[in-house]
Amino acid sequence: MSYNITQIATDKKQYLELLLLADEQESMIDRYLERGEMFALEDNGIKAICVVTDEGNGVCELKNIAVTPDSQRKGYGKRLINYLISHYSDRYTQMIVGTGEVPSAIKFYQSCNFEYSHRIKNFFIDNYNHLMIEEGIVLKDMFYLKRMIPKA
Repeated sequence: MSYNITQIATDKKQYLELLLLADEQESMIDRYLERGEMFALEDNGIKAICVVTDEGNGVCELKNIAVTPDSQRKGYGKRLINYLISHYSDRYTQMIVGTGEVPSAIKFYQSCNFEYSHRIKNFFIDNYNHLMIEEGIVLKDMFYLKRMIPKA
């Protein structure tokens, strides 16, 4: 499979429709989009997009990772994460990611070698202007996972 991953430095909002798949409130995306680094995975068109932010102390956060609906469950998300781990190996020691407590999301991150870190109580209730429901589950707490980044 031939795919290409590139960093997107300008006009990040052109990918808003895709970003909204992973974070459905634009005002929340606006909190991190410009301070984050965006990457796109292309394979005959854009298949996945992500945004990573610097959280200080050697930690980066995967704020948003979205795969186009027709490209999900084909390994694009995992390839993008593996690329990021390698890309950031000289800058960070750990990557964290926050998600709703949805079994499929947690299982995906665990398959990418993330492990439970911590949770932020009532994050979705306190920060979103509507109930967040995923796979029939009302999201309340932000569930954080972490992965160590080996040195290059």
